[in-house]
Amino acid sequence: MKVMTTLLSGAALAFSLSLAGPAAAQDCPRGTLDERFCDVDGDLLADTPTDPAEQIDPDTLIFAYTPVEDPAVYKEAWSDFLAHLEAETGKPVMFFPVQSNAAQIEAMRSGRLHIAGFNTGSNPLAVNCAGFNPFTIMASLDGNFGYEMEIITYPGSGIEKVEDIKGKQLAFTSPTSNSGFKAPSAILKGDFDMLPDRDFEPVYSGKHDNSILGVANKDYMAASIANSVKSRMISRDVIKEDDVKVIYKSQTFPTTGFGTVYNLKPELKEKIRNAFFNFEWDGTSLQEEFEKSNEGQFLEMTYLEFWDVIRKIDTANGVSYACE
Repeated sequence: MKVMTTLLSGAALAFSLSLAGPAAAQDCPRGTLDERFCDVDGDLLADTPTDPAEQIDPDTLIFAYTPVEDPAVYKEAWSDFLAHLEAETGKPVMFFPVQSNAAQIEAMRSGRLHIAGFNTGSNPLAVNCAGFNPFTIMASLDGNFGYEMEIITYPGSGIEKVEDIKGKQLAFTSPTSNSGFKAPSAILKGDFDMLPDRDFEPVYSGKHDNSILGVANKDYMAASIANSVKSRMISRDVIKEDDVKVIYKSQTFPTTGFGTVYNLKPELKEKIRNAFFNFEWDGTSLQEEFEKSNEGQFLEMTYLEFWDVIRKIDTANGVSYACE
């Protein structure tokens, strides 16, 4: 199976998937979900199959965290949580270091990924094409959550405001990223009448850390990034705060959404869900990494409510959730 993303008319995204065999369509309500799924309760998520024979109970659970930065960093960061997940489920859990958003979606759609954190922009694609059921995000201890998209440059670049990017280069991360592509595309078009290729040269770095390092090292003149990633990189001394300069900051967006694939057995889903909400952060590898961006708990959420603004950005950009 192959996942492929293609840019259309600068900002629009067509998302295409091909499977080794045809998927049988079901006669049920599904909204924008792929024809393999049903959404009888209207929560915009794929329902657990009602036939127990279609529910899965893997011997080993596979977990993947969104590839916003170097996967090697996060294998260690998630180690204590995954040990807790093993204890709660009674099953071995493997960390799967994915290299791209598309590869992560492909892995879940093909049945090779059971638990995941998908980044903000990939959540709708994972939900609609892979049967992802998100139910939690990270939040601070006082319940605040989310991050902002920033457009950054380096001191001395000659770029002082967004309009100064005209005729220059702007680095995006990948077409499925909210802060790395979707949100800035919609904002640049709607608020500044600026389009890629017509008004500036778009380039793609692949990941937020690549974009941030690229600007800090003056390889890119400007980039759109998630400031939560920038904060963690500053905390790890990967860059210094004054290596980059912020020229635009967006509204707050939901951060990575965590959940399971739709067709796990309900009792296993419940154990996984409980593992997120009863995990004790203090002194763990997860706390050590994510307190750098002021996160210290898993907060319950719904895709229907929390991802409303992201779906609106996708609509503005002409993004389709159709899977072929």
